[in-house]
Amino acid sequence: MVSHMKTTIIIADDLLNKAKARAREENSTLRAVVEEALRLRLSDGPPRRFRLRRHIFKGKGLQRGIAEGNWEQLRDLIYRVG
Repeated sequence: MVSHMKTTIIIADDLLNKAKARAREENSTLRAVVEEALRLRLSDGPPRRFRLRRHIFKGKGLQRGIAEGNWEQLRDLIYRVG
C-alpha cells in the first residue's frame, strides 16, 4: 500500500513553469510529473561521473607546412574541394 504525505517545497519559478507545462502537454497533473521526476532521479542512485577515455593516434602530427594553432589554414584545408 502506498501512503501519501502532504508537504511543501520551494522550487525555482522557471522549473515550476516547465513542470506545469509538461503536465499540460501530457494531460497529467503537476503531482504526477514531480513524482515521476523524483522516481527517475532517485532510482539510479548518484549520477555517474563522466570519464573521457584516452585515445592515442598513430602518425607524425600535422602535415608539413601547417602551423599549429592556425585555425583559418586548417579550416581552409578541410573545406578544400579537390
